[in-house]
Amino acid sequence: MIDPVFGRKDPKLDYHTRIGAYGVIPDHSGARLLILQAPNHALFLPGGGVEEGETPEVTLARELLEEFGATAHVTQKLGKSSEYFYSHHRQTAYYHPATFFACDQLAFVQDPLETFNTLMLMPIDLAIAELKRPTHRWAVAKWLANQPKR
Repeated sequence: MIDPVFGRKDPKLDYHTRIGAYGVIPDHSGARLLILQAPNHALFLPGGGVEEGETPEVTLARELLEEFGATAHVTQKLGKSSEYFYSHHRQTAYYHPATFFACDQLAFVQDPLETFNTLMLMPIDLAIAELKRPTHRWAVAKWLANQPKR
């Protein structure tokens, strides 16, 4: 199976590669997902950039503590997808391949280390509609397809 690629690569731009890892993490009810709202009000799944020497799983665990003060248990690798996009905020073009995981056992264990984001539990349908990145929407749809019908 070929990993999906979103966006179009503009041959006029020099893309910086930023590898990421993200989690689709429902609350205990299974009706809401953990979502991060950045200072520019864009919505994302929890996670972020892989640092040197990290596995995607380690990246996700680190980012959960930094962003949410939370832990979660990885239950499944949903897959990989990537995106070409231009960040107007950073004035940089990015190629962003990412690994996505399904998680459970969400637990808030400390205060977040990052205090500039808004953290929320968002209804799943709203999250799918509002997530900024098509790769994140793809991951939620893939996770949702594996859930028992209600």
